Amino acid sequence: MQEVLHKCGKRAEAQLLVIGVTSPLKAALYQDGECVERFTLEGKSSEVLPGLLHDILYRYRLKEIYYANGPGSFMAIKVTYVMLKTLSISLDIPLFAADAFTFNGNRPIKAIGKSCFVKKDGKISIVSGCIAEENTFEVPQRLDKTLFSGDNEPLYVLPAV
Repeated sequence: MQEVLHKCGKRAEAQLLVIGVTSPLKAALYQDGECVERFTLEGKSSEVLPGLLHDILYRYRLKEIYYANGPGSFMAIKVTYVMLKTLSISLDIPLFAADAFTFNGNRPIKAIGKSCFVKKDGKISIVSGCIAEENTFEVPQRLDKTLFSGDNEPLYVLPAV
């Protein structure tokens, strides 16, 4: 991959943010902390994220990757993490994470059936009989790196079976 990217010539440096916990997947590119481009892609993360990453890597040299590590769709989180972690390792790019509540104003996030993930006093739990607004995630205009952690593993909040 490195060899292919070197053939792309000089590319601008950027930071990438991906919110892939549900559909639509949202992403943004930042330069010096300011958003320069936003993306909203309908469909499964496994179908839309590879093309987005391909296009971004040909136009930009990523310095850092940020993402929402959950809660949300188990499969969307898993796919997003695997793809971004692979980029992080193969291209030696730091990967940082923040929970999805960072990008939706701390509103409930749809879980299974009529339940929602909620965050109260820093703790995430599942609440039954809750209604979550759809597609409430937004990429910020300014990337606040202090909201992210180097602990970037997926945040799977699963109900007991």
